[in-house]
Amino acid sequence: MDQMPLANRTIAVPEARELELFATLLERRGARVLRCPLIAIRDAPDPEPILGFARNFIQHSCDDLILTTGEGLRRLLACIERHRPDLKDEFLRELALKPDLAADPPTTAGIIACLQSDNLRGRRVGVQLYGLEPNRPLQEFLEGAGATVLTVAPYVYADAADDAAVRGLLARMTAREVDAIAFTSSPQVERLFAVAGAAVVNGALAHTLVAAVGPVVAETLARHGVQARLVPKQSFFIKPLTAALEEALSTEKENFR
Repeated sequence: MDQMPLANRTIAVPEARELELFATLLERRGARVLRCPLIAIRDAPDPEPILGFARNFIQHSCDDLILTTGEGLRRLLACIERHRPDLKDEFLRELALKPDLAADPPTTAGIIACLQSDNLRGRRVGVQLYGLEPNRPLQEFLEGAGATVLTVAPYVYADAADDAAVRGLLARMTAREVDAIAFTSSPQVERLFAVAGAAVVNGALAHTLVAAVGPVVAETLARHGVQARLVPKQSFFIKPLTAALEEALSTEKENFR
């Protein structure tokens, strides 16, 4: 078997937090990686709302907690550790760190479907948000079911690569120099369209295999008129995405350019 299944393939990686991990996985398979982190994840600038949420949680102000991202949980715990370490042990005891329910698929729609048959009337539900996005569909579902919703936003998104670098990436895709681009979060997609506009971005992506780490990212692409041609079927993480790229690009005889 070919030990370098991605040899002579160029893959654009807009990931930021795990950029080097993702790039290394691809490079070990022979790929040329274009590193262009579109979005940076940063701690929420004001820790007080997060600490207030933690205090309320400890005081049993929440009957249930919905965690939408592992990043959110990590940032929440890091904020407590940094600013109020005295709260950490009690918060962890309350949290118990063992899910009672796991949404399948792990999307807002999946969470709603998972909770559809539960009696939520009168319950107080904590919701960890994606960045500052209020996730109105989930909040409206919970409120419509009679729950009181308390939200917490442990992190925010910020631009990573400058606009010129983003336009350079689009130019390379338009010139058919890139075999695939692998999106790992919805804000990456939104940034691309914010920098260049729909006509330019759609034109660039038309020459490139578009991969999405999971259904949430694929849905974001679809809202912009782009079909993700590659989405892992079950586990929505970087390693399964790498495996899917390897399979697609090493077995597909068509040059995606």
